[in-house]
Amino acid sequence: MSALLDIDKLQVRYGHIEALKGISMRVQAGEVVALVGANGAGKTTLMRTISGLLRPAGGAIRFQGRSLLTIGADRIVRAGIAQSPEGRRVFGTLTVAENLRLGAYTRPDQDTQAGLQQVYALFPRLLERQRQLAGTMSGGEQQMLAIGRALMARPKLLLLDEPSLGLAPIIIKDIFKALDRIRREGVTILLVEQNVRMALKLADRGYVLEVGRIALEGAARELLHSPAVQAAYLGGAEAR
Repeated sequence: MSALLDIDKLQVRYGHIEALKGISMRVQAGEVVALVGANGAGKTTLMRTISGLLRPAGGAIRFQGRSLLTIGADRIVRAGIAQSPEGRRVFGTLTVAENLRLGAYTRPDQDTQAGLQQVYALFPRLLERQRQLAGTMSGGEQQMLAIGRALMARPKLLLLDEPSLGLAPIIIKDIFKALDRIRREGVTILLVEQNVRMALKLADRGYVLEVGRIALEGAARELLHSPAVQAAYLGGAEAR
């Protein structure tokens, strides 16, 4: 069965620095795939390359069998890929509703209201704050908004880059409950996440990225209990 997203021998450079060194990975439709690794491993570089914000030096990226390397970032969104970036990056001087509507810019007008209803059902707090300026909200609320904005594009593949970064534990639990609901509604997710335990508990499969290379891959449960993953990312403790 062909993958929804197929990455083959991908190379990305910043000048003379090789950030991704020929990595290959696949994401099947309906999966949650976690991508974990230390800071500087190349995770965000990979996400930005899939989104068309960076151009690779070599290799291939195919989505539903079609190369993404010949089209721009706007057409990648239209093809069915949306990203919630690291650091949230909401438009602080716009309201919650305005931010969400911007996420639907590639969709027909009649889809916008249905998209808003879906996002507000997922994150009721955004409905309560729909007229509030995004820049005045808490970090957790802004993260909900960033995810909701990406969902407004009605993606087949949702790219999530560090959704728990800088958030309180109780808010992180709420975010991951929402991600589980998103996957149950049929959206495929590629998740970059610093909270390795929560990421692998949510995911079906995972990849461990180290200095631009895939060091480990496999079923998420197997990676969660891998001695190498526990030693490097879970403090050496057996995952509960």
